[in-house]
Amino acid sequence: VQLVESGGGLVQPGGSLRLSCVASGRILSINAMGWYRQAPGKQRELVATITSGGTTNYADSVKGRFTISRENAKNTVYLQMNSLKPEDTAVYYCKANIQSFSVNRYDYWGQGTQVTVSS
Repeated sequence: VQLVESGGGLVQPGGSLRLSCVASGRILSINAMGWYRQAPGKQRELVATITSGGTTNYADSVKGRFTISRENAKNTVYLQMNSLKPEDTAVYYCKANIQSFSVNRYDYWGQGTQVTVSS
């Protein structure tokens, strides 16, 4: 099983980016999926999560600006980020709890994608 993120980059304050994360491999089912971020010198923190049924949860710092969604048929989770601020600068990681053919439910992580908000 592998998670691959895309969509990061450099954006000006107030701008938008959309991150994508695709899970691939011998997957039976995907439970919760989420986005986390880690800024330099800081611990990794939760940004947003979404259950297989579509229930979402957000960090207070991103509520009203970020939206998490998923396409179950494509094993994909998205993070739409609007009104970006310099403090959103971080490496963004995708996580998914996956039941595969060979491994019981396990949390897989992507390699991360850099988001930089700067003028």
